[in-house]
Amino acid sequence: MMMALSALMATGVSGQADVLFVGNSYIYTNNLPQMTADVASSAGYRMTWESNAPGGCTFSQHCTNQSMTMIRNGGWDFVVLQEQSQYPSFPQWQVEAEVFPYAARLVDSVYAANPCAEPMFYMTWGRRDGDASNAAVFPVLGTYEGMDSMLYERYMQMAADNDASVCPVGRVWRYLRTNHPSIELYQSDGSHPSVAGTYAAACSFAVMFFGLDPRTVHYCPTAISQQVADTIRQAVYTVVYSQLPQWRRPVPQATVALQGVGGREAVLTAHIANADGLVWHFGDGDSMTTHDSVVTHTYADTGSYTVSVVATRHCMSDTALLTIHIQDSMSVGIVAATQGMTAVVYPNPASDRVEVVVDGCDVTLQDNEVTLLSSDGRSYALQRFADLPSGLYTVRVVHRGHQHLGKVIKR
Repeated sequence: MMMALSALMATGVSGQADVLFVGNSYIYTNNLPQMTADVASSAGYRMTWESNAPGGCTFSQHCTNQSMTMIRNGGWDFVVLQEQSQYPSFPQWQVEAEVFPYAARLVDSVYAANPCAEPMFYMTWGRRDGDASNAAVFPVLGTYEGMDSMLYERYMQMAADNDASVCPVGRVWRYLRTNHPSIELYQSDGSHPSVAGTYAAACSFAVMFFGLDPRTVHYCPTAISQQVADTIRQAVYTVVYSQLPQWRRPVPQATVALQGVGGREAVLTAHIANADGLVWHFGDGDSMTTHDSVVTHTYADTGSYTVSVVATRHCMSDTALLTIHIQDSMSVGIVAATQGMTAVVYPNPASDRVEVVVDGCDVTLQDNEVTLLSSDGRSYALQRFADLPSGLYTVRVVHRGHQHLGKVIKR
């Protein structure tokens, strides 16, 4: 059972992000970028933004207009990509010809110019009464539910195919339509968002950009009541915040194990996922960059060594740790007990502060019992969290002789 919370907090300046919005009228209606910045600001975060959102613009058009220039200028933390509101819901063959190739081209351009940026698809919603103009050709579009389901499937496919995240605004709208139908999310045309609809999108993007709990947001547009705003934020908490891993691009994962030891020679095995790079640190000052999942390393002296394996992709990384004991005996080395991921860190991702919970620990942890480890093996005090560069860190807690590990993404 999870026991007492530690009181460990790291404080510092609020997080910030530079965001490019690429899309059309669903972005410029009610000025979604600025409303997102206002939402984030009210929770202590800073967002600067630019956008290119001509009415009705498609991904294929964005590949040849000012959007591509803005993407290639670089410097973005996030690039939001929104297709024309109907196109992703069309029959599969048409989407494969007219949408997917251009989505891929845009994401490839984001990564080429902004290696550390996070491309993020803007999942939009079904029209209030479906798409009657296209239902004769593709009957599923004849209802809101049918059109919305098609949009969900296609945006999720684009995110998976292109190693990108997705902001599930359409899922938030569906939750609100199902559970709070009195909230009007549409303008009179049954397509574009009302202020309440844009507010749902803005809160969703703020969660995706900063990992903030939407219930901590204080901003409320004057056009909606505080009660409606509270209901929308709770919906965003349920759909987006509480299910963040479902919407985020996959992060690298790494584990490491000792396959065998003969004298001072250790054979080590790594298992990685969602990674295109692998770096070994052997704990004696030597390291190796290789795609090999099985390596042999010879130590110059006996002793205990902490081996780390770092799996990387883009600017993300994951580190797995293992302590081994090298003896003079030619028989066998000893592996320290495998350490479980029993340190829970939240909020996660985080920008300026975190708390740590240790499974089975009923005492407050001390500052010197908690260490942050970067992907290159450097060690930091938890109090420095707000000042650290963005990336994935291992949280190591050593308490009463037992080691607990966790992970946290620093925004």
